[in-house]
Amino acid sequence: MEETKHYLFRPFKLRGIELRNRIAVAPMCQYSATDGIANNWHLVHLGSRAVGGAGLVITEATAVSADARITPGCLGLWSDAHVAALKPVTAFIADHGAVAGVQLNHAGRKASRPRPWDRGGPLASGVAWPISAPSALPFNKGYAVPSELSGAEIEAIVEQFAAAALRALEAGFKLIELHMAHGYLLHSFLSPLTNKRHDEFGGDFRGRVEFPLRVAKAVRSVWPEDLPLLVRLSVTDWLPGGLTLEDSIEFAKLLKAVGIDMIDCSSGFGVPDEKIPSGYPFQVPFSSAIRKQAGIATGAVGFILDPQDADDILAKQDADLVFIARGMLNDPYWPKHAASTLGDDPHWPVQYAYAVRHFHDKAWQANALGRGQTKSVS
Repeated sequence: MEETKHYLFRPFKLRGIELRNRIAVAPMCQYSATDGIANNWHLVHLGSRAVGGAGLVITEATAVSADARITPGCLGLWSDAHVAALKPVTAFIADHGAVAGVQLNHAGRKASRPRPWDRGGPLASGVAWPISAPSALPFNKGYAVPSELSGAEIEAIVEQFAAAALRALEAGFKLIELHMAHGYLLHSFLSPLTNKRHDEFGGDFRGRVEFPLRVAKAVRSVWPEDLPLLVRLSVTDWLPGGLTLEDSIEFAKLLKAVGIDMIDCSSGFGVPDEKIPSGYPFQVPFSSAIRKQAGIATGAVGFILDPQDADDILAKQDADLVFIARGMLNDPYWPKHAASTLGDDPHWPVQYAYAVRHFHDKAWQANALGRGQTKSVS
C-alpha cells in the first residue's frame, strides 16, 4: 500500500504493537461508573472513537484502588469485577482497528470530590473517603486536608499500580499510561510546590522522583515486554519554584532508562493559583523539547483541533503522536473528517461506506444537474 503523504495517517510502532495512524484519543474523565465498574456509556464513548478512526483509544483516569478515585463516578481496576466490565470495551475497540489503552491513576489530594456537574463542596459524610498526599496540604479552599503518606503506605500504592496493570492485561488492554500529571498523587510528589517531605521521597529532585520512578519500575516489571508503557507528565507547574521543563527533561531520561516508551506532554493543574496559557500550540514546545533532549518518543496535547496543525506537529518532529480530547468530544469521527480535509482516504467502516459514497455521488449529480433536478438520482 502506498504511504500517505500526511504524517497524521502513517502507522506508528511502539514495541510489539502498531497503531494504524498517529491519532490518539486522550484520556477524558466521564464520571459515569458505579463503584468503578464500566457500563454501556464507556462502551459507546470509547467504542465510537475507535469506529471514528483513531489509532489509539485511552480510557479516562482509572483508579488503582477505591480511595484513588477522583469522584465516586470514576473508573477503577482494583477487582475482578472491573476486569469483566472492561473486556467488552477493549474487544470492541480492537474489532474496529484501534489499540485500547488505559490510564492508571491515584488522585491523591484531589480525590473524594463530587462529579463536576454535581458541584457544591466536599462529598457528604458517609460518602467521602480519606485522602492522602506527599504532604498534609489541601489542594484549595474547601478541599479536605490529606494525610501525609508513610513509607509503608507508599510501598502499598506501588503494589496497587502493579496489580492494576495485571488486571489491565487481563481486561484486554495493550497499552498503559501512568498518570503523573494534573495535580494527582504522582505529580504531587514530583512538584516542589506540593512535596514538602524531608525523607527519601522528598527534598531535592532525586528524592521527589523516587516514588513515581518506583511505580514505573513496578508496572514495567509486570507488563509484557512487547507492550508499551507511557507516562503523562505535567511538564511545568507554571509557577516560580515549581516543576520546570528542565526537571521534566531529566525525569524523562530516568523514565526511559526504566522502560517507559513515550511521554504524553501536558502541563499544570497541580496548584490552584497557576497561570496557564490557553489555546494552540502552547504545549507543543514541551513535547518537542523532551523528544529532542531526552531522546524519547512524545505525544503532543492541548487545543489540537485543526487537522493541518496536527499534521504539521508530526512533520516538524515535535511529537510522534497527537492526543486529541476536545476535538474528539465534539466529533467522534475527527480522524475520518481530518482525512477528508487533508485529501486522504477516510476508510469509512463498511456499514457507513456505501451511504457516505452514495451521498457524495448524489450531491455531485445534483450540483451538475442544477437545483431541483435530482429525481434521476436514487
